[in-house]
Amino acid sequence: RDPKVVAAIQEARQRGGQAYVGAFLRRPGGPQEAPAGLAPAGSHAAAGADDGAEAEAVAEAEAEAKAPGEEELFDVGTFAQVHHVVPGEDGGAQLLLMGHRRMKKVGVMGEDPLRFLVQNVKDEPYEREGDTVKATSMEVISTIKDLLRLNPLHKEQMQYFAQHNQDLHDPSRLADLGATLSSAEDGALQAVLEQADVEERLGMTLLLLKKELELSKLQADIGKRVEEKISENQRRYFLLEQLKSIKKELGMEKDDKSAVLERFREKWEPLRASAPAEAQRVVEEELGKLAGLETSSSEFNVTRNYLDWLTSLPWGKHSEEILDIARAQGVLDEDHHGLEDVKERILEFIAVARLAGSTQGKILCLAGPPGVGKTSIGRSIARALNREYFRFSVGGLGDVAEIKGHRRTYVGAMPGKLVQCLKKTQTSNPLVLIDEIDKLGRGHTGDPASALLELLDPEQNGAFQDHYLDVPLDLSKVLFVCTANVVEAIPGPLLDRMEVIRLSGYIAEEKKAIARAYLEPECRRASGVPEGAVELSDGALEALIDQYCREAGVRNLKKHLEKIYRKVALQLVRRHVEARGDPAAAAPDAAAPDAAAPEGAAPEGAAPGGEGGASEAEGGGEEEEGGQEDWDFGEPIAIAPEELQGYVGQAAFTSERIWERTPVG
Repeated sequence: RDPKVVAAIQEARQRGGQAYVGAFLRRPGGPQEAPAGLAPAGSHAAAGADDGAEAEAVAEAEAEAKAPGEEELFDVGTFAQVHHVVPGEDGGAQLLLMGHRRMKKVGVMGEDPLRFLVQNVKDEPYEREGDTVKATSMEVISTIKDLLRLNPLHKEQMQYFAQHNQDLHDPSRLADLGATLSSAEDGALQAVLEQADVEERLGMTLLLLKKELELSKLQADIGKRVEEKISENQRRYFLLEQLKSIKKELGMEKDDKSAVLERFREKWEPLRASAPAEAQRVVEEELGKLAGLETSSSEFNVTRNYLDWLTSLPWGKHSEEILDIARAQGVLDEDHHGLEDVKERILEFIAVARLAGSTQGKILCLAGPPGVGKTSIGRSIARALNREYFRFSVGGLGDVAEIKGHRRTYVGAMPGKLVQCLKKTQTSNPLVLIDEIDKLGRGHTGDPASALLELLDPEQNGAFQDHYLDVPLDLSKVLFVCTANVVEAIPGPLLDRMEVIRLSGYIAEEKKAIARAYLEPECRRASGVPEGAVELSDGALEALIDQYCREAGVRNLKKHLEKIYRKVALQLVRRHVEARGDPAAAAPDAAAPDAAAPEGAAPEGAAPGGEGGASEAEGGGEEEEGGQEDWDFGEPIAIAPEELQGYVGQAAFTSERIWERTPVG
């Protein structure tokens, strides 16, 4: 990298035709440990040395970032001939050298560039035909052969060595050749260079070659594993491509587009006869359009999704209705107590369908306060009629697209709820429950109440037009049941299309019957309390209804029953723990009723007033996670009216009148 060294080498080549230099390595710990120190020699001195005479030559050292001092270089280097000079950047150059012999520094001749006074280093006398030298030489040659088989990169060096009439049987040159074939560190190579004892040098070279051989074996093993993995993957890929081509030629497999078209045709064929003419025309046009599109185009995916919806709808498919009045009456009575108006209307619907020979879709609106069973009766009606059931709530709905679908030009367009209903139920005559219709919203995207006019009009829904499908759909066989709390909140044009059935609520006797028949068994199963472990007296249930749950519905009554059964569950678990003799886990202090309860209001082991025990009872004890087959609960827990306060707290209604005498004004 030193321009002065390069200039001196170029000058020597121009003056004598050949240039000779001395190459030295830096000592470890210097500014740079890379090889450095090229010293061009005077042509006359070099020529004399080449003739074999022990002559002195003047050498010049090359500096890299900073010219090294004399003490930074090893004493022994190589006398080499410059074969080729390749100029580089920043005035530097790359040299191709051929080493001739060893030489040693004996003095400094100049500083810039660094020049040395050197002398040739000869090998120490040795017995060339000795057994040790011959055996070591043969082992070096054998190791070099093994190395050439594993690493072909060294073949060029061997060919160059052979072309210049180098004798492989010369132990000294053989040792130097072996050292050049290794990739050892600079210190190990310098040790070989400084060793004048040929026998010792052969041993050092053999050690370096053995290390290089093991390194080459490891490299070959790694390369073989990687190559096998790549070859296996390539072989599998080629075989799969060949198999695909063979199947395609034999007609056993088709490309992606052909497979998609064939799948759509298979889905459409059973529906073609029962589908309307408009739907048949659209499907055929879209199939032809899909066949002419490339699979990579965006229009291909849009058309494929559109055909997927068209071929997934139940065109002309109806579920078989059971028009049996006695069966329907039994199903409705089994699921609900009371609601005679609703049950009578469903029985009328079945009777008309049986006499007329066909069923027609109707729009019923169940109006009443919360908790009277408006939503749950929809599923019972579907079960009584053997129709598929689909429910969606429109409370707060403000987007018309939820009902009538999006235009296909939009990204991520989807059909409306009614089309999704038909695809899910796979029948054209399901029961659709539209919940909370009195709470419809209205946003910037339109008025959903106006969009429902077409859907809930028996004169129009026979050809309902969804924005996404853009094909008329027959919804005249669908039975719509709507629920509302306040009829006055429903827009007039929409209310005019419905048949309103009002549910006023339940009286105390009906609530009691519903609690015994439906709510108590459900709460008992949800809390894990075994049957017969608790006895809720009629007086306690009546007091619960009269003093805590005076609402029109039974939702609040169910919540209070769930609270009672949770506390009963906690009592049962604590009783079981006490029976096992673990008083610390029983926590008897926490098992007492609320502090607000009067003395003697709850018997021993009454329900705790805190809510914290409920989660413990629900989770179950760690010692009995597997169930309660071997549990002994003892006597059933009886709940009397005066004990309710310990289970559900202070009563909300304690009097029929707020004042004994109404105040003036």
